[in-house]
Amino acid sequence: MMKCLHHVRRTCFNNFPDNHRHLATALFAIPKVCLSSFPLDRRISRSDSPIQNPRIFLSPINYTMGSSEKLNEESRIPDDAKKILKSLAAEWSDIADADALQVIPLKGAMTNEVYQIRWLRNSNPDESLPRSRKVLVRIYGAGVEVFFDRENEIRTFEFMSKQRQGPRLLGRFSNGRVEEFIRARTLTAADLRDPEISALIATKMKEFHNLDMPGSKTVVLWDRLRNWLNDAKRLSSPEEAEKFRLNVLEDEISALRKNLSTSNELVGFCHNDLQYGNIMMDEETRLITIIDYEYASYNHVAFDIANHFCEMVADYHTETPHILDYSKYPGLEERKRFLRIYLSGSGNTSNPSDLEVERLLHEVEKYTLASHLHWGLWGIISEHVNKIDFDFMEYARQRFQRYWAVKPQVLEISKSSTNP
Repeated sequence: MMKCLHHVRRTCFNNFPDNHRHLATALFAIPKVCLSSFPLDRRISRSDSPIQNPRIFLSPINYTMGSSEKLNEESRIPDDAKKILKSLAAEWSDIADADALQVIPLKGAMTNEVYQIRWLRNSNPDESLPRSRKVLVRIYGAGVEVFFDRENEIRTFEFMSKQRQGPRLLGRFSNGRVEEFIRARTLTAADLRDPEISALIATKMKEFHNLDMPGSKTVVLWDRLRNWLNDAKRLSSPEEAEKFRLNVLEDEISALRKNLSTSNELVGFCHNDLQYGNIMMDEETRLITIIDYEYASYNHVAFDIANHFCEMVADYHTETPHILDYSKYPGLEERKRFLRIYLSGSGNTSNPSDLEVERLLHEVEKYTLASHLHWGLWGIISEHVNKIDFDFMEYARQRFQRYWAVKPQVLEISKSSTNP
């Protein structure tokens, strides 16, 4: 849920117009983002953004500045980035002046600086076209190593771009990159419960898991949990460590791995943070795009699905974005429907059997426990490294509370299902 904590993804879009909220996704390293009203075109691409969970709180800066302020904003764009921008604009025949770029800072990223760059089009009788051309500039900050490796994230972004799975990578400069703006909307918490949209997500998730990402195919979950546990111990006070029982979590992680691992588990390239703020949809074509790959890696697909189900209890657009409502966890039939569509998707020529659906259902339920530990540790670390106005400790408390509450039941059901 957060990298380097400036990644606190989850966004608080309070008071942000519904038709523009997906703009928040444009912010790259921010866990939950709190966006204020901002009359900009919708944006669907958001990589390092905090918009998800409490992972980052971003808010665009009001673009009503004088000419001197505009000049000052432009001066914050590195020269090598400007060369890329002007080269891109020079290729567009409907742009009168490639040098006349407008720089609109998107405020809120903790370690990255994010800017919308736009050029006004020439007068055009075709009113269906947007009045401006837009791209996104992301200038990397320091400190993100707490949660993810920047080079791995960049490689993933480049791969996804080449596979046409997300925003295109338009250029890289010494300390950042230029990205495509995708015109679509970010989903809402309610969208995840819409049967039609949920079916689209299930099919897209299967497609994502089947991607052949170059590099190591090693599952990262267990090493990540141990690394984050070490960071949490290092950063926490003795009182915090006792409150969250950090002294027993090393053994807990080992025992959980033993209980969850099976010889026939499905492994694929997973997003690992598939909450609604990381899912975009084109309203006309109904095409789904998954964005923000900071936590993406090879993993147990059951973890990715379990994490998606857990995200259904959150709504990061409320006055209390850190509060989780577990009464909203999808019911049995809703989960089965999602899994049946997932197993039927992306090249599967036969319908899954009831046994296949039941088997995956039990695996997914077990991995909700790993999801709780994952984001619980993330919350503890974020409290110490992120200054965003989000109650990370309360968020962590809820995740750990849920872990200890459901663990006996989940593991008992799993045991009985494998030993009839």
